[in-house]
Amino acid sequence: MTRPFVSAATAAVFALTITSACTAQPTPAATPAQTATQSSEMADLLGYVQDHGGTGFIIIQDGETLIDESWNPPTDDRMFANFVYGRTDDGALLEDVASQQKSFVALLVAIAIDKGLIDIESPVSLYLGEGWSKASPAQEAQIRVIDVLTMSSGLDEGFRYAAPAGTAFFYNTPVYAMTKRIVSAAARRPLEAITHDWLTAPIGMTDTAWRRRPAALASVGNDTGLVTTPHDVAKFGLMVLNGGVAENGARVVSQAQLDALFIRSSANPAYGRLWWLNGGAYSVKAAGGRRDGPLIAAAPDDLVGALGAFDRRLYVVPSRQLVVVRTGAAAGDPDFDQQLWTRLMRVLG
Repeated sequence: MTRPFVSAATAAVFALTITSACTAQPTPAATPAQTATQSSEMADLLGYVQDHGGTGFIIIQDGETLIDESWNPPTDDRMFANFVYGRTDDGALLEDVASQQKSFVALLVAIAIDKGLIDIESPVSLYLGEGWSKASPAQEAQIRVIDVLTMSSGLDEGFRYAAPAGTAFFYNTPVYAMTKRIVSAAARRPLEAITHDWLTAPIGMTDTAWRRRPAALASVGNDTGLVTTPHDVAKFGLMVLNGGVAENGARVVSQAQLDALFIRSSANPAYGRLWWLNGGAYSVKAAGGRRDGPLIAAAPDDLVGALGAFDRRLYVVPSRQLVVVRTGAAAGDPDFDQQLWTRLMRVLG
């Protein structure tokens, strides 16, 4: 993957060229006014990301890097500091990507299915043993792996029974963390080893690893974080965009199991198997509460996303052959996704 730095003005012209090339008829060269408009829109997009806590921002379309920007992290955000693990040898910031890790683990489960190691219709207790929850034995026996993957386990954050499995969406990080134990138990290998062998090594994600989180994050019920860089996240996104095939041509996951990750759950059409999905009739967000309409109205309907706290984002849009990565501190804008995509669509055309 090439990563040339692209200035705002140059990227604006390049984006306009891509848009023009996709039309059936030849189009005239961009006028100075059009170029100025595109430059202004690109500057608005980059300015918004930088001014709202961004530390890394990458846009790749049709295999070409349009934007590859990085900024210094905030120095006055103590919570954000708990998610930073220094820098790589070439200066890239190493960040715990928060709940984006869920989508990476979903890929590990998909690979385990390909290998015949996991049956998602089986009860979780088949892999973790009985008593992994605080539900009654009969209630626990009804919780399948697929229910954990779709955030519909029916358990509360204390692993107590709250609803029949598969009936209600509840974004539950402590119960999700069992997914890492499930895939490790199924493979009979440590999570770190299978993540390296099945995912990061084949894709070429050289700066990605699991790390023990600091004590300040102990209350989230998920004690290991996936620490990585924007470039590694982009490689992961490109593999997803390319149907489960890495840049070197290696197949990482089957097309069938990749597609299965993006089947809308019955409890929340904006959620698949630990991935967020745009274009549904309504969405139930992580904080709860149903809202009619798609997850991100300004974005293409086929967008799928790995979304994490502090507005860490990986968006993959097949119809646009597009991968977008954003790392950093919390944006401080409750409408961040919509505002970002409003600006991004102006640039892409």
